[in-house]
Amino acid sequence: MPESVFSPFKYRVFSVLWLATLISNIGTWMFNVTSGWMMTALSPSPLMVALVQAATALPIFLFALPAGVLGDLFNRRKLLFWTQIFLAAVLFILTALLWMGITSPWLLLAFTFSIGVGTAFASPAWQAIVPRLVPRGELASAIVWNGVSMNIARAIGPALGGFVLAAAGAMATVFIDALSYLAVAAALLWWRTTTMQADNLPREHLSGALRAGIRFALHSKPLRYTLIRALAFFFCASAYWALLPIVAKETLQGGPDLYGVLLTALGLGAVAGAFLLPQLRKRYSANTNLILATLGTTFCLIMFALGQHMASGILAGFIGGVSWIVAVSTLNYSAQVALPDWVRARGLAIFQMAVFGAMAGGSLGWGQVAIVSNLPTSLIASGLLALVLIAITHRFVLNLGEHHDHTPSGHWAEPVPVTAAAHDSGPVLVTLEYRIADKDRDEFFTLIRELGTIRRRDGAIQWGYFEDIEQHGRFIEMFMVESWIDHLRQHARVSAADKMLQDKIFALHQGTTHPIVTHAVTPQSKSHPDAIPKTHHDL
Repeated sequence: MPESVFSPFKYRVFSVLWLATLISNIGTWMFNVTSGWMMTALSPSPLMVALVQAATALPIFLFALPAGVLGDLFNRRKLLFWTQIFLAAVLFILTALLWMGITSPWLLLAFTFSIGVGTAFASPAWQAIVPRLVPRGELASAIVWNGVSMNIARAIGPALGGFVLAAAGAMATVFIDALSYLAVAAALLWWRTTTMQADNLPREHLSGALRAGIRFALHSKPLRYTLIRALAFFFCASAYWALLPIVAKETLQGGPDLYGVLLTALGLGAVAGAFLLPQLRKRYSANTNLILATLGTTFCLIMFALGQHMASGILAGFIGGVSWIVAVSTLNYSAQVALPDWVRARGLAIFQMAVFGAMAGGSLGWGQVAIVSNLPTSLIASGLLALVLIAITHRFVLNLGEHHDHTPSGHWAEPVPVTAAAHDSGPVLVTLEYRIADKDRDEFFTLIRELGTIRRRDGAIQWGYFEDIEQHGRFIEMFMVESWIDHLRQHARVSAADKMLQDKIFALHQGTTHPIVTHAVTPQSKSHPDAIPKTHHDL
């Protein structure tokens, strides 16, 4: 690595939190080995073993978006601290139950699900605090090291977990994982972060913030395309993660130590893939890299299905690890560049929700296929389906937002109401009047529809444009938002990329001034409250 990559470690806060999370990640992978192997002893059914992976992934699918909202609206350090305390408490309780000999397949799944819930609420906040740990110029390197931390843990944790599991039993690995969360909590307690500068606008309500995040995902083509590609890949790739304990036990005739070795091979492959990624990005497009990762994943699945020796399993794991990190990094970057800062945590939470939802659904599906047919058939079918889905989803191009400038432009003039409007006044109707020459009509239609997507993405619950039948060439654009405060937030969210599109439309306008803009708020009547019109929400 170039020397500059290590520059984040000049900052003490980053170094301490990075080391603490590395310890926690190692503990997490030790627990993953334990839970997977415990289930093979409690219930050898492929479906029950696959449910362990599903119980880990499903909470992130269910709670990622609310967690992203909380990560945007509240103190992230405190949120992270209490999630670490919760996770440690859950694991200490499981340790006590194992010590008393109280265990069952469904009890194990319940605790695994609880740990997934804590992880779901912590994950968006972890991603959001990184820019506060290092200066902006060091942010890219800091993100690289966060990925390296996870992959080092993936390389060390499974082998260490398998060793501890074989030597001291499940209770020891669970107890060590609980201590690792306390290490992170201590680091967060030590970190005394400064208060962020207050926003001039009131904090969004939870329900409104949820709708805003979903609305953005539905109307942002770069993010939507990334989510489609992520669903296709992770649904198929989940097969070897979910069924790996059975591969180690039945196909390769090994024990928990071999299971740990296979997971270590996956981790080492991921670390190697992290060093390979810069060259792949220079030579190939994001779409090509995802195809290469899918080919590698298919090869890995077929080797796990047909291989009969430990060496073939280790090689399959290494190839799978390389393919995994290439796919995850490619898709994660595509999601990152699609998101402006105001919705970043929620957008990444939706991305995580798609990833882990696909993992949970895939784990259940491929586990059921293994029951109905057999393990090799399930693994091979998942690999072949991944290739089919690449052909189907190839038209959904990645990195569409790479060259978009999401910096707030502030070019919208602030409205000056004659009568003061309360923040909760609404709905609000905004209209713009354009004069368009006949020769520019087709171009105007194309641009205004693109602008309509942006209006909806940033808060409009209704949008449309109309032509005046009495004045040829006079067009009226209208959009509606829920409240006055939501429209003020639109002013804060409009970006430099949006300004470029708006400038193209304004250039077609034939008037001597910019298009006329009007703002209208639903009138409030104390004497006739039932007369206030209602609007439906259209995301």
